[in-house]
Amino acid sequence: MSAAATMLRGDTVYRVHWKPGTDLLVGVCHCGAAHDCEDPVELWNWLLAHPDGHRPLPASQHPAA
Repeated sequence: MSAAATMLRGDTVYRVHWKPGTDLLVGVCHCGAAHDCEDPVELWNWLLAHPDGHRPLPASQHPAA
């Protein structure tokens, strides 16, 4: 697999996914916390306010690195 096709990881990687069939976006923080929202600006504000507004997952539930 090429380096361009690998998944980015790290403490500054945020992801935004669209839920098909809805108007919802799902923001996923590097800590694993997730938030659903219709407003992209509100969602990015939530993501960038880390850690205010959300708690990281316990180490036992954190996605594998």
